[in-house]
Amino acid sequence: MGRYVVRRLLQMIPVFIGSTLLIFLMMYSLPGDPVRALYGEQAIDEAQIAQIKQDLGLDLPLWQQYWNYLTGLFQGDFGTQIASGRPVGDIISDALPVTIRLALFAFTFVVLVGISLGVIAGLKADTLLDRGMLVFTLLLISVPSFVLGYGAQFVFAFKLDVATPTVRNSEDFSELLMPAIVLAALSLAYVVRLTRTSIAENLRSDYIRTAIAKGLPRRRVVGVHLLRNSLIPVVTFLGTDLGALLSGAIVTEGIFNVQGIGDAVYEALIQREGSTVVGIASLIVIIYLCASLIVDLLYAVLDPRIRYA
Repeated sequence: MGRYVVRRLLQMIPVFIGSTLLIFLMMYSLPGDPVRALYGEQAIDEAQIAQIKQDLGLDLPLWQQYWNYLTGLFQGDFGTQIASGRPVGDIISDALPVTIRLALFAFTFVVLVGISLGVIAGLKADTLLDRGMLVFTLLLISVPSFVLGYGAQFVFAFKLDVATPTVRNSEDFSELLMPAIVLAALSLAYVVRLTRTSIAENLRSDYIRTAIAKGLPRRRVVGVHLLRNSLIPVVTFLGTDLGALLSGAIVTEGIFNVQGIGDAVYEALIQREGSTVVGIASLIVIIYLCASLIVDLLYAVLDPRIRYA
């Protein structure tokens, strides 16, 4: 197990470098000059612009800028925002807890509701309930998140008046309920379908027939034998879904005025703050890689046949 973890950690290094380099190049290939954009239509001396770029290291070759960013990143330095002069790490530390709170709320909703509905649909395969669940999940998949967000806002906030249209206090979970459900809607549909398919397939397996023939209680057959083996593809999806919820929060946070990572990325893109976008994207990449490692280790817990040499 220890050797496997070390090997996976070593494999993460080129993946992290490649993904952050791609994001870095894409961000800094955008047209426009972020330093000149600070002054708008005002006249400014070119020497002053050159001095600011030199202070920020923006006059260096692109490969050297990336190297400086990468070496600073390993020391905990995510760079500095051009407009405000604030360290990007401070911006992340202010916004990240809000997004993590929202994403974990949505993730918990996906796990509890999605797996439960999937198990029910899988045990009742090819029935009216199963077909109704299929229509419901296809509806969630086909509706864009911004349409679902504005629709939920219109119905529950303005028509029924059971929720606030925007989040005023991010520490109040009652205000985060509606944006969390909107954020979780797409993932919920996939989890329901994955769980349903896996349950229905394993229900016809020989080991399930054997367990039933031995007279084991139905609760034990479903809860231990069937569910444990059926959760492997679901856990694979959920592992990457946590990072997807963080990145997908950009749209949801914009609709419900949640001051989190998504809002920080949106503002940085408008102001062309490359260091902020790259810093937040690097953090999401790290979360993706760690979640992938945890998922691989969970395989051995769910399936005793899996062993890591």
